[in-house]
Amino acid sequence: MICAIVLAAGRSRRMGVQKLLLPFGSKTVITHIVDQLAASSVDEVYVVVGCHGKRVSRELSGRSVSIVNNSNYKSGMLSSVRCGLGAMPKQCHAVLVALGDQPSVTTKLIDQMLQTFASAEKQILVPLYQGKRGHPIMFSAAYRKEILTHYDSVGLRGLLYAHKDDIFELPVTTSGVLSDMDYPEDYQRELALLEKNTRDKLTTKDK
Repeated sequence: MICAIVLAAGRSRRMGVQKLLLPFGSKTVITHIVDQLAASSVDEVYVVVGCHGKRVSRELSGRSVSIVNNSNYKSGMLSSVRCGLGAMPKQCHAVLVALGDQPSVTTKLIDQMLQTFASAEKQILVPLYQGKRGHPIMFSAAYRKEILTHYDSVGLRGLLYAHKDDIFELPVTTSGVLSDMDYPEDYQRELALLEKNTRDKLTTKDK
């Protein structure tokens, strides 16, 4: 069983509004991301909420996801990862951690990561675009206890530092693995990219 954790607990201070609830096509940012995961080969999706948790949870009502509340969200991203890990069943053998503000991540990319992880002889997988590591990342559930008890000061980067020889870097063709949304200009960039992708699909259909 492969489980996904969506980190959706942040305060969106730099955006000025709750960025996960901003319009994105016919959806919102968070529903778009959750739907990309739901359409993939991931078995279960856990969305960790914190700030504006009730609003984000309402937005996802009716979708087949598990909502996990992180009351300690102010302490940082690692606390949300830990909440997600704590909610997962023991049958989960691999974990994919996705950012709630990274709408360029697609079902196709997620499935590519899952297929590669299944065949790679490594326990950690990170996407690589032009030599830079991005998100989502995947790791074996064998690291669950380690993440729950270590890396307080550095977050999941600590896992990567501690297990450099157990990392598979997956080259990808999309810069979306490097692009999250912190500022209004980031949001405008993602909207422009969505519009371009929509136009490209329509053009391809017409040919």
